[in-house]
Amino acid sequence: MTTFSDSEVESLVDPTAASIAEALRHDVLDPQSMYDQVVKIAKTVVAAHADSVDADARFPRESIDALRSIGALSCMIPVAQGGSGLTIVETAAITECLGQYCSSTAMVFAMHQIQVASLIRHGRNATLRAFTREVAEHQLLLASATTETGIGGDVRSSLCFVERDGDRFHLEKDAPVISYGAYADAILVTARRNEQSPANDQVLVVCRREATVLTPTTVWDTLGFRGTCSPGHLLKSDGPIEMILDDPYSDVSSATMLPTSHVVWGSVWLGIANAAVAQARKYVQKAARQKPGTMPPGAVRLAELVGIQLQFSELVHGSARRYELAMNDIDQLSNMRFAIDMNTLKISSSTLVVDVVGKAMLITGISGYRLDSPFSLGRLLRDAYGAALMVNNDRIAANTAQLVLIAKE
Repeated sequence: MTTFSDSEVESLVDPTAASIAEALRHDVLDPQSMYDQVVKIAKTVVAAHADSVDADARFPRESIDALRSIGALSCMIPVAQGGSGLTIVETAAITECLGQYCSSTAMVFAMHQIQVASLIRHGRNATLRAFTREVAEHQLLLASATTETGIGGDVRSSLCFVERDGDRFHLEKDAPVISYGAYADAILVTARRNEQSPANDQVLVVCRREATVLTPTTVWDTLGFRGTCSPGHLLKSDGPIEMILDDPYSDVSSATMLPTSHVVWGSVWLGIANAAVAQARKYVQKAARQKPGTMPPGAVRLAELVGIQLQFSELVHGSARRYELAMNDIDQLSNMRFAIDMNTLKISSSTLVVDVVGKAMLITGISGYRLDSPFSLGRLLRDAYGAALMVNNDRIAANTAQLVLIAKE
């Protein structure tokens, strides 16, 4: 089992030191050991760099390298393929932990795991199986390009297409957003199956970094989630046909990508909410110590906030458990009730995180509003407002309304 000594932790926290990822070879950790190591990394490395990642809108390299060093990037890959074989519930718990210390790090981890889940469940040919083992062995970071200039946020439609030449493909896509694309080892890209295919006949293509050219088309200077480094790019890539996932993207999306996204994204936002509640609790406890025997003004608000936090936690954890139970049941995954529940998870959790951080700010007052305060909630609030925009809640609500209208009771 890989563990960190005090000197190794110091080398991770110190941005001038060589990354421990270069010094340690990761071993396959059991779920509890993996979680314990992530907690240690989150409290030291991730927490130490969170403010600079946000302020400089830079990729959280130190945190991702630390996660690489314990094999966390392959935590969902089956043990037989070199990973740790963690469940979606266990992976969501890790994501939640990271979200409490750095939203951007947690979001990069979450989006990577969405691609890993798609790869291991829908990439069955020998070439993709070998690539999955490579992801585990070398801790490759996976990104995605599902949106496209000209179609808005409709990820179930594509303008670009796969151009086939014998056993090779060529692909060009104008993507308005590719999160951490410049730092990824491969990007999973949606495209029409061929030039004659309709917009919704899509496939998911693994584009390896060494065979891909990314030309930036926009910059990334945002209110929150600044460390995800998600500018637009013109993407051009080539590769073997076998790097196209076996199942159509419609199946990948409904069975894996969307429910996994909503579970791990919800876990990121729950982590943000946990951090806000922790700040509010510390603020009220400090006030109580200053005036023993009296109840601080924010104590009642804090009690109410803890109740909301509990509801939030039950929503995310319960949805993760439900998805885990349904994961291998195609009838459940294709059921409208399941789709409605997953959509509701996304809308509710992205709304709750703003509510929780806002209520925490009412408790901390000007101390939470200030950027130079130990109780500052500024970064958490800015990140929280990004939740409803990834995919836009209005689009999901419209889809849910259609499902509700046609679903049987």
